[in-house]
Amino acid sequence: MANGEFGMGSKFARNRGTRERANAQEDGSLPEVTFEAACRNDRVVYRLIDKGVITENDVRAAYGEWTIGRENGVRVPLWRMLTLATELDTETIYFEASKVYAFEEAEIEEKQVLKFLEEHRESFDEEAWDGMLELFLLPIALDTEPLSGETRWTFATHDPTRPEIHQLLKRMDVRRFEVRYCPEAELATLVTESFVSRNEYLERLENAQDFFDIGHQADVGEDLVTDQALEQEIKGSKLINLFEAALIEAVKIGTSDLHIFPNPDGKIEIHFRVDGELTMWYREETVRAEAFLAVVKDNAVNVDRFERDRAQDGFIQRWIDETLIRFRVSVLPIATARQEISAESIVIRVLDDRKVLTDLRKIGLLETAMKRFEMAIRQPNGMVILTGPTGSGKSTTLVAALHQVVTPKVNVLTVEDPVEYIIRGVRQIKLSHKLDLEGALRAILRHDPDIVMVGEMRDRQTAELAVKLANTGHLCFSTLHTNDAPSAVSRLFKMGVEPFLIAYAINLVVAQRLVRRLCPDCKRPDPAPDEDLLQFLGFPPEASESGAIYIPGSDPNCPVCKGVGYKGRRAIAEVLPFTPAIRKIVMESETMVDEEALKDTAVSEGMLTLPDSAKELVMLTDTSVEEMMRVTGAEL
Repeated sequence: MANGEFGMGSKFARNRGTRERANAQEDGSLPEVTFEAACRNDRVVYRLIDKGVITENDVRAAYGEWTIGRENGVRVPLWRMLTLATELDTETIYFEASKVYAFEEAEIEEKQVLKFLEEHRESFDEEAWDGMLELFLLPIALDTEPLSGETRWTFATHDPTRPEIHQLLKRMDVRRFEVRYCPEAELATLVTESFVSRNEYLERLENAQDFFDIGHQADVGEDLVTDQALEQEIKGSKLINLFEAALIEAVKIGTSDLHIFPNPDGKIEIHFRVDGELTMWYREETVRAEAFLAVVKDNAVNVDRFERDRAQDGFIQRWIDETLIRFRVSVLPIATARQEISAESIVIRVLDDRKVLTDLRKIGLLETAMKRFEMAIRQPNGMVILTGPTGSGKSTTLVAALHQVVTPKVNVLTVEDPVEYIIRGVRQIKLSHKLDLEGALRAILRHDPDIVMVGEMRDRQTAELAVKLANTGHLCFSTLHTNDAPSAVSRLFKMGVEPFLIAYAINLVVAQRLVRRLCPDCKRPDPAPDEDLLQFLGFPPEASESGAIYIPGSDPNCPVCKGVGYKGRRAIAEVLPFTPAIRKIVMESETMVDEEALKDTAVSEGMLTLPDSAKELVMLTDTSVEEMMRVTGAEL
């Protein structure tokens, strides 16, 4: 692509624009264009239809809005109206449009680009940065041309065809540049990491000399607090600042859950779960626990502050870093040392759509496991089961898998409790007291499904219905809570599902865990690896060699992990495909499924167990032996 030029500025596009301006009506409207002509003249629409990304009905829906716009003098390509007037996957549309207009795809190395942005923060003024962020446009490289000696900027954006980009760069006096395509999700990560706004609530707390001016006399030996006294305490304190600061800070550092509860001394503690580990973020010694818990409950929808004897569920929404973040709230009564005092624990799940993985490969499965998984989800029918404990990434993997199979040509339905993330192109059913899991599945059978995701198979009825879907020409995804892949098969058998139905319904079972990744900046070779331990764990002899095994760094000033030693997580998996040999073992089960026979057969056919998968990551220096033992200790 020529520097500073856009595909939309081609001779063809300029001539067409000239003709349109010449034919413009006196009232400012543009001349009428038939549906057929509009499709024929729009190369992006033609490409999207040809690749099966959109249907004629999608285009007709966009055409109606496009025609109204032209009547008002709005000149927008028909393909762009697809991103505004329909529920289609905009990322795919932008990607195909960038191909039509010959924009290259940016190769984003997150750590490198973040460093580049930090180094060149002063290259543009605040107004320029505001303009770029508004367009989701980021500079990612600066090169010097060998012949002319002039500098050339490279920018990345999810929609490089917009003329506003050219106009902005002209105002910024950027003379030589190239614009490349980058998925919006990757840009969102870069923006979040590099341009996060200040946590004003946290600053207020840190700057307050009198921090909390009430509750300093509260202790577990006091008389019970009345509702009136509690109300006065809430109004007279800065508790709301602490609550809002906790929400914002949790989002900024990538927390999955906030845990808020009184400790044995009756003081409030706030813990963050980051990369699967709970760590204390804050403890406040000078306020009543009831007061802060009441503030949290007051801010949650569908939660009654004065109800303290039953579990409650609610939600919170906040705009943080110009993004709508949702929080799912769970309130649970808990016991205290004094029976007459009722206490509560609150857990808040952070639901940040920017963190949703749509690229299955970013889950981090090893190559063989990934190929088997991709093959299973591409089948026209059958069942794919993910198993593992709570927090093992099952839902994340299923959502990523759904993004791979959703097209306008298939009807995808999900049954979830609750619905956490909205997936474009998927009809998601939320369970309630009026619609239970069994009722939803029976209704789905009459709803002409192609692909169905069942959040969890909890009993015989739902398991049999899910298996029935898989055996009647549908592709079905679901989850179970078991320790490994063979025991998932055994669990279905114990639920009462017939062996022959299990044998021919299942395509693949995946047992999954998440291991923390060593920080790429401060990880270091283990200077003295424990040879006996490595041998006991089944590592190859070369693992004992110097430099083969890495351990977490301990630099408290590390810019990436802040001294934790780990940054991010990736999946390890036990992937059990249903081969003829596996089906035979299941079919021959009479009173129980022989889990050991399933495991031995699968391993002989190339399956890596969970510990084996973790060992591979240790040898790749992506995680540590300590982390491997923490996650897979029960399976060693």
